[in-house]
Amino acid sequence: MDDFDRKLLRVHQAEPELSVHELAERVGLSHTPCWRRLKKLEADGVIKGRAVILDPAALGLSITVFAHIKVKQHDEDTLEVFERSARARPEIVECFSMSGDSDFLLRIVTGSVSDYEQFLTRTLLHLPGVGSVNSSFALKCVKNTTMLPI
Repeated sequence: MDDFDRKLLRVHQAEPELSVHELAERVGLSHTPCWRRLKKLEADGVIKGRAVILDPAALGLSITVFAHIKVKQHDEDTLEVFERSARARPEIVECFSMSGDSDFLLRIVTGSVSDYEQFLTRTLLHLPGVGSVNSSFALKCVKNTTMLPI
């Protein structure tokens, strides 16, 4: 990866709506080399995909919960089944395997505290291998970005 690739990625992640022609102009390349670099970055897995960023509050999903999960046992099967189950739940928008006191950290979005309580009691506590859940509610979002520091 060279300086052109880094510049291309910085501009592309900041303004993903730009056409390849506009992107090429911004980074100082012609259309075809810019397109080739984008395709290579996609093929190499540097660009994983494209997404539309939605405003959760505008969709009635104003509650963000961070749930620290401890699993009952740490065997490979338990961890794989938990991870697969977490991926399948749309309320869980991020799931991280962690070091430290908890085994997983989940970011969950929901419409209300009572919606989360129902999700916790009916779903989260019943995910395979869950031993305990410690939940924290976000008061406000200070920063939320998809922009990587490249």
